Amino acid sequence: MTPRFSTTRTISTRSLPARWLGSWLGMVALALALVLPLGTGSVRAAPSPAAASAAGTTHVYLLRGVLNIFSLGLDDIAAKLDSQGIPNTVANFVSWSSLADEAATAYKAGRIKTIILVGHSSGATALPDMINKLGQLGVPVKLAIGLDSVFKTKLVGGNAERYINFYIANGNGEPVRRDDGFHGKLENVDVGSAVPGVGHITIEKNQIMQQKVIGAIDGVVFGGRGRQPAGPPTRMAAPQRAASATGYR
Repeated sequence: MTPRFSTTRTISTRSLPARWLGSWLGMVALALALVLPLGTGSVRAAPSPAAASAAGTTHVYLLRGVLNIFSLGLDDIAAKLDSQGIPNTVANFVSWSSLADEAATAYKAGRIKTIILVGHSSGATALPDMINKLGQLGVPVKLAIGLDSVFKTKLVGGNAERYINFYIANGNGEPVRRDDGFHGKLENVDVGSAVPGVGHITIEKNQIMQQKVIGAIDGVVFGGRGRQPAGPPTRMAAPQRAASATGYR
């Protein structure tokens, strides 16, 4: 019996009819598209100088709640800010006083021109204290965003041009109050019935809420300056400290 061997033939594209050659090239292109990662070889437009400058001179401080374990969605928000070249710091709410000192020093030195605050749970409850201290240091806050603040939060002083309190009326959160010492616009927004599945420990992880937060920040930072820039990560991890018994949670 004559043994049977398998052979591989190399077919020259020159020997293929034109219609076959077109189909073959199309299949090769499709295969490459499926194998190569999305965005390979794409060219990203450079941000405008004004947009890049606005991002680079902004700093967003994100305050977690108790024990740093219930506010991890703030890390996702920080990563999205990183991708836009917006410097940010994520820390536990007990760090609010030292962060206010750092922000004031950088602001007076001209390294920061726009200060934005974001807090979840106890981090949101601590925002008025941070705003008040910055006010005492002569430093304004451009935007503050609270995510389901607790313990009857009240704005007692300082200057926040805009304060947005996203809260869940049928949950732990409450509207934020103000007195005559606070200067700025206060908005209480109940998202309990408007955002599906949102809860006290998920509000900062909810994609819709993250988009609302990022959108509000982008509106301040970029405004009419055009395309948002993409830059290297600039997030700084503040020293982690255990939550103290300060009445927050």
